[in-house]
Amino acid sequence: MIQYRQIETSSPLYQKERELRNEFLLRPIGIPDYGWEMYDESSYHFVAVDGEEVVGCVVLYPLLDKPGAAQLMQMAVAEGLRSKGVGRGLVDNLVEYARSTGFTSIVCHSRDNAVGFYLKLGFKCFGELFVEVGVEHRHMKLDLR
Repeated sequence: MIQYRQIETSSPLYQKERELRNEFLLRPIGIPDYGWEMYDESSYHFVAVDGEEVVGCVVLYPLLDKPGAAQLMQMAVAEGLRSKGVGRGLVDNLVEYARSTGFTSIVCHSRDNAVGFYLKLGFKCFGELFVEVGVEHRHMKLDLR
């Protein structure tokens, strides 16, 4: 049974989160392992756990230059569990936390192939398609008010 947890970077589950991100986010697009952790210490981490294994993760980074806003980033779900509600569960937990702590909006840079997932969760696209880390992305936003 999948459980959702918020963890700190001091948690033993954090290393498993990092490995999941390496395997499903970074290596497929040629970014070195651990190459996108510059915001980890100042972010909130949410994981989906099946037994002792981290099978999904997402990070919420407060945007210090935009009070009330945070960025959803580094979302990954193990390949065999995609389209089974794990991603939705992660985002639901992240959104519940963001609302309860006073955030008023969440933005994300969605890979173009994941836009439909975020649209189903209430996010809206804005701006033009752009390339980040060699992959097409869309700016998306969820208003929490």
